[in-house]
Amino acid sequence: VSSVREFAGYWEYLISGAIFTEPPHPIWSGAALIDPEGKVVGIGSLFVQDAEDENADKQPGNMFVPVDLLKPIFESLIEKGRTEHPPRPWLGIYTVETMGHLLITSVSERGPAADAGVEPGDVLLAVNGREVKSLADLYREIWGSGEAGVPVDLALLRDQKMIEVSVITVDRSQIMRRPASH
Repeated sequence: VSSVREFAGYWEYLISGAIFTEPPHPIWSGAALIDPEGKVVGIGSLFVQDAEDENADKQPGNMFVPVDLLKPIFESLIEKGRTEHPPRPWLGIYTVETMGHLLITSVSERGPAADAGVEPGDVLLAVNGREVKSLADLYREIWGSGEAGVPVDLALLRDQKMIEVSVITVDRSQIMRRPASH
């Protein structure tokens, strides 16, 4: 294990306590991460460029979802393919942290952000009047707004002009394709 830390992905994904390992393994997705006592502690999820903690040199590796995060939702995932929790609000934006800003690199063409006029190249400054400086801040603000369907106000910088956009969020599973097995 190289590090255990929060991980935020550009696709509206945030996980606390993600487990990172190195060297990277090419067949990691779905793999079990076993501790020295023989217990499964993680399920393989992603290949990442930075498995080390923030203070170390970037080294590629794999990210594992801790099984402790999956235990409370395991039965509903198996039975229904999703959790019983109310769906989180989803905007349909792909965002990266760059030079101290949040840059929207892409917008899902079927997503609510596109419908509201959000464009690739917009710099995201605030959500519901609260400044956001990191992907984790962004997702916490969006998800803290309520369930899917809640409006979220975005302050954007476009062509050196501030604009405000209100996005009516949706349940991501209503737009994104789901596995046929569920």
